[in-house]
Amino acid sequence: MTLDFARAGAVVTGTGAADDASDATPFLRLRKLRKFMGRQDDLAVAAAGRALQSAALTAPLGERCGLYLAVGYIPFEADDMERLIEASLDGERFSMTRFAANAFSAINPLLTFRVLPNMPAFHVSLNFDVQGPYVVSYPGPGQFYCVLEDALAALESGAIDIALVGAVADQRNVLVEHHFSRIAPAVEASRLANGAAFLVIERAVDATARGAITRARLADYRLIYSPVDPFAADPPFECLAVDGACVGGGRQFGPASLGMAMAGTVRGWLTHRLHTRDGFDAESAWEIS
Repeated sequence: MTLDFARAGAVVTGTGAADDASDATPFLRLRKLRKFMGRQDDLAVAAAGRALQSAALTAPLGERCGLYLAVGYIPFEADDMERLIEASLDGERFSMTRFAANAFSAINPLLTFRVLPNMPAFHVSLNFDVQGPYVVSYPGPGQFYCVLEDALAALESGAIDIALVGAVADQRNVLVEHHFSRIAPAVEASRLANGAAFLVIERAVDATARGAITRARLADYRLIYSPVDPFAADPPFECLAVDGACVGGGRQFGPASLGMAMAGTVRGWLTHRLHTRDGFDAESAWEIS
């Protein structure tokens, strides 16, 4: 990807976001598959559906549409974890034998489908018939920039005509909250939020040809990765600014943070700066129209 293309050739024609109050049901192609969907799957399908509606695109999207998705940390609920533990105990000690023999039957057998990082991509591709290339990454906002770069490169090369670029994070659960309580500096559970956001990105010439409305334009972009020592890394930071004013209210949406801010910005300049624990330095500037 070149910066010149990022400035002149890529436009956002659709944005969509979803939170815990969102309902994916109107976008489901096969409602009987709802039993396989977890919270992150619901969020992703709802956000993708809203982004496609914003872009005036409908299924089937076919082979000329690519899917580029960053998924947050693997979620797991306390009740399910407690059932696994209880089925795995021999007295007061954990038993691998009992875990192998009993634990799986102690929980809903469909649970594994609902927590896998690639499942949101499956449900989005199934419900909107995305047949083109795909990239799924994990688990933070730095990885969102990686999938965004892959999408821009695919558009520039002509491999696709439409890029469905998004992120989803299911964070209000015991496993993810526990993770963020252990890192330094720790993140309070009250700051973690569930959310998903998608962007529909096209070449400007293609968007103009089909009469699409330009929702945003990528004006500047930077992504640098440097390996870090996790025990000596600088504290992370994330800055979202609309027309110079900070936004977000302190809530953290993980890889979905940039997309959530874009979907909630009516007009103006949005700048996102990022420095992550895993070595990503990124910045992007968007003109929201």
